[in-house]
Amino acid sequence: MRLKFITFKGAIAVLSVSALLASGCTGDGTKKTDEIPPVDSTQTAIISISGEIFSIPSPIQTALLIKGSGAGYSKGILNDPHKSTQYSTNFAKALNLGIFGADLGYVTIYDQSQDAIGYLNAAKKLSDGLGISAAFDAATIERFTKNLGNKDSMLVLVGVAYRASDAYLKSNDRNDVSGLVLAGGWVESLYFTTDIYKTKPKEDVKLRIAEQKLSLQSLIKLLTPYYSQPEYTKFIDNLYDLSTVYDGVNFKYTFIAPTTDAAKKVTTINSTTDVSITPEQIESITQKIKAIRSQIIG
Repeated sequence: MRLKFITFKGAIAVLSVSALLASGCTGDGTKKTDEIPPVDSTQTAIISISGEIFSIPSPIQTALLIKGSGAGYSKGILNDPHKSTQYSTNFAKALNLGIFGADLGYVTIYDQSQDAIGYLNAAKKLSDGLGISAAFDAATIERFTKNLGNKDSMLVLVGVAYRASDAYLKSNDRNDVSGLVLAGGWVESLYFTTDIYKTKPKEDVKLRIAEQKLSLQSLIKLLTPYYSQPEYTKFIDNLYDLSTVYDGVNFKYTFIAPTTDAAKKVTTINSTTDVSITPEQIESITQKIKAIRSQIIG
């Protein structure tokens, strides 16, 4: 199996809901929805947490991969937005804010506008409970509602809201909560991918599952400083358990110099990675991530 990808020296791959997508803002921090450009969901974002650099595959990439596999919309794989009122601790709220962020990206990619409203409201309830209500304020909800049916605009608005919440958490030294939001989005996206693979066992879907070995290592590193807290202990132990399966997933990187078309101003990355993952490993990953997600969503 062969994968072409861009590497970042010293960077760590981790999935971030806060980087749901990249979108521009006006000088006052807002973006006019009628000027929102099409979303380039193929890009990988870069963020910094506690001085460390992370390379982030967007949750939108996973949703696009799933839709591109030929899989139809499946509401049954999503967390129920009505559960948002059941999460009482900041730990549960943060993880499920990440879960709902990935769900929101999924329903938006599939043009399920009415379902998207439900997930936006669920995210608002959890963000209110975490003290970051400005990220999903009435104005954001109204703008989102007015753009129903305009997928690009809806995706940008979701991205703006999640980046605002992430920025607030970091600026207020709440990296523990920010890390949990990242973790929830990562768990949900991997759950989507493994679930789809059962009916659409395509090579690019298999690759996406294998790639999460690096993301998982980063996620564990990000959360380990909070290991002494009981809720974190159980969750991190479950991630370690999952990582034992990924230990057997192997990568072999081969550097090939990039080529540049000066006329078109396009550079092609030619380096490759051979990935080895067995059906048994995929099944084990599938079962473990399903169990972890079930504990999160309740």
